[in-house]
Amino acid sequence: MTEASTLAELIQRIEIDASIESVWAEITKLGSVQRPLLNTVLQTTFEPGSPIRYTSPDGKRTFVIGRIVEVSEPTLFSHTYVMTMHDDPPTLVTWHLEELAPGRVQVTLTHEGWADDSTNMAKHGKTWTGILADLKRQVETGDVPTRTKISQAVMSAFMFAMPAKTKTQNVQPPQ
Repeated sequence: MTEASTLAELIQRIEIDASIESVWAEITKLGSVQRPLLNTVLQTTFEPGSPIRYTSPDGKRTFVIGRIVEVSEPTLFSHTYVMTMHDDPPTLVTWHLEELAPGRVQVTLTHEGWADDSTNMAKHGKTWTGILADLKRQVETGDVPTRTKISQAVMSAFMFAMPAKTKTQNVQPPQ
């Protein structure tokens, strides 16, 4: 990684009308599809240092790899982050949940460690905005918006066109 003075971060927040446990359950759900998180399946043990993967529902594609940094249920989930289709160095994603009142949670997502010259940081900022909006909708109503379902269906239909380096058998374990 580059010197700390050259690293950038994204910070986004959203308030969700639900219990902190409900929000935590959605962002840490294992073994089944996380619709708000781009229709991926989370694989990890949540032990610090253990690998983390976000895969396609069928497991044939791996989109994000990393290692667990810290977990403190139900308020903190932090892991390194490498998007398999890009050549950016690892960054750090931290989910911080704060109960503002019973049934009201603020989610702060910090994605840090971006090199100043990264072309992917702005794209990720837009993606995280959508993920947080979909997370809010999923937890509050039990479903994601129709636009998200359509987008995910299109992505699924064109999975064959994804770069070969996203094929799970081509993805190396995270450092």
